[in-house]
Amino acid sequence: MNSTFPVRLRVIVAVLATSLLLFPLGLRAQNAGVEENRIASELREGNNEKALELLSTAVQKYPTDAQLWTMQGVAYSRQGQKKEALTAFQHALKLAPDAIPALEGAAQIEFEAGDTRAIPHLERLLKLRPEDTTSHGMLAVLQYQQANCGKALPHFEKAEALFQGHPDALHAYAVCLVRAKQMDKAASVLENAARFESGNAQETRLLASVELMAHHPESALSALAPLLKSGTPDAETLELASLAYEATHDTQRAVDALRQAILADPKNTSLYLDFANLAADHQSFQVGINVVNDGLALQPQSAPLYFARGMLYSQVSDYDKAQADFETAYRLDPKQSLSAAAQGLMAAQQNDFDGALKSIDEKLAKKPNDPVLLYLKADILTQQGAETGTERFATAMREAKQAVALNPALAPAHAVLSKLYLQGGDNQQAIKESRKALELNPKDQASIYRLIQALRKAGDTAEVPGLLKRLARLREETTKQEREQNRFKLVE
Repeated sequence: MNSTFPVRLRVIVAVLATSLLLFPLGLRAQNAGVEENRIASELREGNNEKALELLSTAVQKYPTDAQLWTMQGVAYSRQGQKKEALTAFQHALKLAPDAIPALEGAAQIEFEAGDTRAIPHLERLLKLRPEDTTSHGMLAVLQYQQANCGKALPHFEKAEALFQGHPDALHAYAVCLVRAKQMDKAASVLENAARFESGNAQETRLLASVELMAHHPESALSALAPLLKSGTPDAETLELASLAYEATHDTQRAVDALRQAILADPKNTSLYLDFANLAADHQSFQVGINVVNDGLALQPQSAPLYFARGMLYSQVSDYDKAQADFETAYRLDPKQSLSAAAQGLMAAQQNDFDGALKSIDEKLAKKPNDPVLLYLKADILTQQGAETGTERFATAMREAKQAVALNPALAPAHAVLSKLYLQGGDNQQAIKESRKALELNPKDQASIYRLIQALRKAGDTAEVPGLLKRLARLREETTKQEREQNRFKLVE
């Protein structure tokens, strides 16, 4: 979705909701009937300035008349004076909380501004008029923009007819369906959107991506067919086609499509990773190695490509090369050794290690025996480059030891401790802590890697080939998961 999407979507619903302010005026106050009749007549004739002139006197004369305040809101709104209109509607609602015209007027102004204060107004409207399609549509959009797809979906469903012919709105609906794992329905909605944007390549790829996530590769290929027949399909289209071909067991076409995609976009790392996975799935390890070599020739600093080649080398039992590639990958991408918690903290601190440590120390001052905080401090210190023999290294070691003593089930703390022991040359302790980390988290790739290193340094290499294959399998699983996540990002 592009950056103009929320604005355009609000406009779509706002246009459809224009009639909300053209309501019949019927909440007559007992003592203001004559004035209201005259003001209503001016409003219906479009004489908004005259209506406002009359209203300025009327609201002073009858300050508790919600109908007059609502009329004032209508007049201001038609004059483009949204702030004044909203104030008038809000005043009307203080006097009469269930006044539908005032609720509609306030909700529309707030909705057009993307203001979440429209939500309670729309919810109140729907309690009074449960089948009001426009209110459902506006509420769906606002909840979607707040990333509340769970709350948005029921309203999208009620307002689906409202959005026909408006691809942006249908995209928002489809995104929420994908998040809810309702892939078949999401594909149906996107197929509907595609009909209104015939020839739009991005629209077609969105549909194909969701069809793949819904495990309908034939439908994905059907959607992609016009692009594939164009004579010059782009790399993104070819990559999707390759995945679909493979899912239909047409491996030759999958390979051909990937090769064509690589020629179209030779610096696209994901294409080489797709090829490596395809080669591994079909026991064509050397072919995969050759293709990844081509990728590394163009992207020599790509950690994912070294991981992919290491995975393939391990499958052909070339363990020295596999180890070298994994080592290079970890060197190029040190964050591979960070735990999920530490990565989250780093993201929060925008990679400001000193700021992160300051924050953790402040928390430790209040909770000195918090194992997670102790572990995080040790992990961050190692990421800063705590050299063996330095005070920083000693602090990291002390905090990691205390973390595992306080919580022996804290796998990331064992992982950091193994890293520190390995760095300090205590291979046996590194082996012990790596095994403990893996016992608690069998999918910890960094701990497998460190266990391999420690075993080699200790001269105990019998276990290494099996560990390299285990690491390769986990890396393959991770790559496939990332590929699935990337398809989801494409939809969003």
